[in-house]
Amino acid sequence: MEGLNERWSVDQVWGLAPDTSSRTAGSKLAAAGPWAESGAAGEAVWGLCRGSGSRPYQTAVDLQGPAYKCSCPSRKFPCKHALGLLLRWAQGEVPETPADTSVPQWAAEWLASRREKAEREAAAGPAAERAPDPAAAAEARRRAEQRRQRIAAGAAELEQRLADLLRDGLATAPRGAVWEETAARMVDAQAPGLAARVRELGTLPASGPGWPARLLAECSLLHLLDQGFLRLDELPEPLAATVRARVGLTVDAAGLLRGGTLRDDWLVLAQEDADDGKLVTRRIWLWGVGTERMALLLAYGAAGRAPEQSLPTGLVLDAELAYYPGAYPLRAALGTVHAGPRAPAGGGREERAVPPGAGIAEVAAAYGAALVADPWLEGIPAVLTDVVPVPAEGDEGWQLAERTGDRALPFHPAAGRGPSVWQLLAVSGGGPVTVFGEFGHAGFRPLTTWSAGAAVPLTGAAAAVAGAGAPIAAAKGAGTWR
Repeated sequence: MEGLNERWSVDQVWGLAPDTSSRTAGSKLAAAGPWAESGAAGEAVWGLCRGSGSRPYQTAVDLQGPAYKCSCPSRKFPCKHALGLLLRWAQGEVPETPADTSVPQWAAEWLASRREKAEREAAAGPAAERAPDPAAAAEARRRAEQRRQRIAAGAAELEQRLADLLRDGLATAPRGAVWEETAARMVDAQAPGLAARVRELGTLPASGPGWPARLLAECSLLHLLDQGFLRLDELPEPLAATVRARVGLTVDAAGLLRGGTLRDDWLVLAQEDADDGKLVTRRIWLWGVGTERMALLLAYGAAGRAPEQSLPTGLVLDAELAYYPGAYPLRAALGTVHAGPRAPAGGGREERAVPPGAGIAEVAAAYGAALVADPWLEGIPAVLTDVVPVPAEGDEGWQLAERTGDRALPFHPAAGRGPSVWQLLAVSGGGPVTVFGEFGHAGFRPLTTWSAGAAVPLTGAAAAVAGAGAPIAAAKGAGTWR
């Protein structure tokens, strides 16, 4: 093994926790009492944790992934034992044992199997050079065409439903049950993206002041998406790719990586989970140190199970990404990871640890330009610099104001009174800070800030994801900014 990996911070470990209960349980296991035979060497950390069973749990972490192994029955990644072990390691309480012979056999076998798998994949050649099976490709094209026809039929049916709504008047707009039936028909048509937007229509009638305007705006966006899909062949390819993605057509990640990748040192800006009861969606935001491009990785876990892919906020990985096609590409697939995650380079090069930011006017203009390319965009990633969290007028929660006082924007309603704002206030101390988050019509959702060049994940930001998933039309009019 190579030299011992640079230790992560406690905040970076907390950023890997799949949920609040895991943080609580992991913190209890950060004490020395339950642990025995723990150690760290190269890119691995391991230990035996005494639990309720007769045998201690064998827990190991491959820092290169990171990846986790534990003999406990938990379905979470990382489990509370892995979190507790990493917390102890981050605080310098796990002894360093550089010699390879110190790694216990059960951990060494797991690490070796991971290395062998990586070597086999490397021997098979880069993903970009692997040719797909012709027969399988032909079958995939046939199925894709069948699905496209089903979605087109569903879009045509949805157009009729929207026309009926506008003919009868918005005052007669049905609520949940009727739209749920329409959404189910969109699911049958294999258009989950249309189904999700249809379900939102059922939440808008009588949803507060200005609901008719919000409903009409959402109907307009849904009509635009329907027409875009029905006239897909007439659109320029980037916009056509966006429309396909919005209705729910996916692109195979392996095929995407075969089409070429972009290698860079990627700084992990934030990681957040959203759980709708059926699926856990993990969003990982990256920033390319060399390319200065944003990228979004998505990972999924079924039935409340946290996704396996996780990256600590504030670390850097040397990796290849492939962007999904679209008029405003943000989402990417993770390809080969050459090194990391590791701490950003030191030596005064703090620009690698904190991405460059912009002012409120620049971010707002960037969002406007993004909407021109993708009208269904819910928000864009943004780094705001020299902003101060201050109370909004009246009882409107909090907002971010430029230090000059010229401009301010509100926090997203789902985050405006949550713990992420109080954390940001604590870091700020009344002074200007740099904040990363998502900016959209409803305001700004803070996800990460920096203190003395170190990333501070804002806990509670993940809880705001549910509110951030609403379509643009539902968010219009929420909050004020100047």
